Amino acid sequence: MNLIVRRLSVPELTQQILEMGKTGVYRESVFEALQPLATKKQIREAIAHAKQFGLQSVASLRDAELGTYYQVDLVKLQARQHLIHAVDLNEKIGSSPAAHTPPTVQWMLTIARSLAVILTIMGATCWLTGQGQLSLGLFSSGVSVAIVWVLQRTIVNFGGFGDRSG
Repeated sequence: MNLIVRRLSVPELTQQILEMGKTGVYRESVFEALQPLATKKQIREAIAHAKQFGLQSVASLRDAELGTYYQVDLVKLQARQHLIHAVDLNEKIGSSPAAHTPPTVQWMLTIARSLAVILTIMGATCWLTGQGQLSLGLFSSGVSVAIVWVLQRTIVNFGGFGDRSG
């Protein structure tokens, strides 16, 4: 019988590992349980990903054959669980506030930055074509939007979007 098994994504694997970690699990047991669903590399990535959401190793329970023993910090998991499928795997959660920002806020920042650049380019174009008043208005608008963008970015970086605790 040829059974085709769908490979799980890293966020799906992370969810599975976190579920196992709620009761405690050894690293080797994680590999055994998830081997049919993912490659070893994907499982290792998922373990690293799960550590960002509360998976912790317990050094005193380390076993020579079974490896590291993992348990989940339920408080940290509950605070960050909504980010499991949203986080960029190339970025650690604690390393960048952008990992904590909702997509709507990221979109808002992108629009403000783009608008500032466009208005500045249009102002430069008008200045080069001899339209002084229009170029001054566009430059002023570009600077104003750039200031708004900087303020927005500062609020996102230091304003507490998401849990910044490590």
